Amino acid sequence: MKRTMVTVLMLAAGTVVAQSFPSRPLKLISGTTPGSATDTVARAVAERLQLNLGQPVIVENRLGAGGLIATTSIAKGDADGHTILVHAAAYTVSTLISPLQFDPAKDITPVAAMAVMPTTIVTSPAKGYKTLHELVAAAKVKPGTFNVTTAGVGSATHMNAERFRFSAGIDVVHIHFKGTPEALTEVLTGRADYFVAPTFGVMPHLKEGRLVALAMGSQRRSKLLPDVPTSAEFGYANSDYHFWIGALISGKTSAALAERIHMEITKAVQSPDVQERFAKLGVEPLTMSMAEFQAMIAKEFEDNTKLIKAAGIKAN
Repeated sequence: MKRTMVTVLMLAAGTVVAQSFPSRPLKLISGTTPGSATDTVARAVAERLQLNLGQPVIVENRLGAGGLIATTSIAKGDADGHTILVHAAAYTVSTLISPLQFDPAKDITPVAAMAVMPTTIVTSPAKGYKTLHELVAAAKVKPGTFNVTTAGVGSATHMNAERFRFSAGIDVVHIHFKGTPEALTEVLTGRADYFVAPTFGVMPHLKEGRLVALAMGSQRRSKLLPDVPTSAEFGYANSDYHFWIGALISGKTSAALAERIHMEITKAVQSPDVQERFAKLGVEPLTMSMAEFQAMIAKEFEDNTKLIKAAGIKAN
């Protein structure tokens, strides 16, 4: 009886907190560099949240360890909902390959999906590959000599490259960098053969003819490159990667408050001004229920565990 009463009081308290949220400025924590896809999405949503909620919303970059520094700060932080992590698909990789100071299943709650970032398999025109099949054929002629760059071990670009490699049956050398700019430079100069890049970051180079788009590495075509087929359309099954961006909070946050945060972020993503900004970046809005978002991430943990083992991926 006493335990039931305590539970009722806790639920009531959580509801009151959710109704009065937010009571002070909000902080969105980004584990990526300013100007990156995840950071840009965070800032677009932050501006709309500020207008909707009537409180300042600040985006703070906490870099390092593949986003784990930012994630750890949320896992060990307050559960009052005023500090929210904006992370991406790399969350389901970095937490599998690195030593952790927290338990993702208990200390982190995925609360709201925000966007999907399309990726594009790009190469230098100097390489002479006109189609994805030509690149694969060339890689098979000289196994172990082809170079693919990535934006870091466990990054979405790395996992996308691994999925494509296994699907295409090619033996390539991964060259890991600290971010997309460095990885892209290697392809632009011709020192690397290809890169599975975030689409919005390569559009200027594609328009100038400095890069060639061979295929989309994502699940579907991009509105920015409607004529470029996906790698799956070329016949490479399970070669795509779901590069999502979303919000996560402390696992100690009450269910009522988590639902309120989910509602506010989803409302912000669905607003016309945010969707317009997303469209200019080639980012597609992604909204779903909190339960669906959590199920998606749980499935991704399962899939990435298998991929990490098969590819022998380890943290630097």
